[in-house]
Amino acid sequence: MKLYNGMSPNGARVFVFLQEKGIEIPVEMIDIPGGGTRTEAFSKINSLGQVPVLELDDGSHLAESVAICRYLESLYPEPALFGQTDKEKAFVDMWCRRMELWLFNVAGDVGLHEIPFFAEVVNQNADYAADRREVYLHRLKWLNDELADGRTYLVNDRFSMADIIGMGMLLVAAFVNLHVPENLVHAKRWEAALMARESFPKMPG
Repeated sequence: MKLYNGMSPNGARVFVFLQEKGIEIPVEMIDIPGGGTRTEAFSKINSLGQVPVLELDDGSHLAESVAICRYLESLYPEPALFGQTDKEKAFVDMWCRRMELWLFNVAGDVGLHEIPFFAEVVNQNADYAADRREVYLHRLKWLNDELADGRTYLVNDRFSMADIIGMGMLLVAAFVNLHVPENLVHAKRWEAALMARESFPKMPG
């Protein structure tokens, strides 16, 4: 196998997953700011022009960070980052969706509409970005309430793929100057637990 990856929140998810699992895979780093994902050669690897992409032994290419991590979990089941029991697996899936749709994507929308690099991707709208900032903070309050039972991690107090998506969300948010307010003590506790892990990704700049 071979991993095509780069400095991006979705790419960071796979790097975290590999580190938490202790998996070593050859990696080809793609220069995203330099247009490495927009070349004709890379489009043959992923027509959407995005990292990460896992090249399998048969030469096929698997894209999308969660799909890549789920495939790797099937090959390297321990530690189980998608849950151990059927019930836990279902709740990890639930929280992966929640983190992706309710928080990660919202912070991502702010970046899409504010960062000049994405001007060729979307018709940037400053008012929409401002609205998404408010939505993000509102949903952080929801997350804070969900964590009010005192648990450290999102599912059964065990670090999981849902928390890895949360790490990516925190990266995106920090990049566009969105932060967890100090008064959201439960969300801050969760954030601190993630940032304390050796696998927490460090983005350049």
